[in-house]
Amino acid sequence: MEAVNGISEGKADYKVPGGKLIRVRVWHRNGIIEKVRFHGDFFIHPEEAIEELENGLVGKDMSGAESFIDTFFERIESAGVGPEDFKRSFFLAMKE
Repeated sequence: MEAVNGISEGKADYKVPGGKLIRVRVWHRNGIIEKVRFHGDFFIHPEEAIEELENGLVGKDMSGAESFIDTFFERIESAGVGPEDFKRSFFLAMKE
């Protein structure tokens, strides 16, 4: 991953056991998240909560992101995906 203006971009496609796909793109500077976007064929309720997840990760490092994702999923309903799946896809993108 090549940095542009000091911002690195990572992306990953993660296939959850059972068939759901989580696609993530992460932009970060020195390991601090600048922007993140999740897409895929997963369902969470309420639907607009995905934006809360993305916005809540901004400014966090890897350990802060892991903690935030765990806390976020305590109050969200999801079908076929869970916090471990989102963390795994996120960390794959950060390593790219």
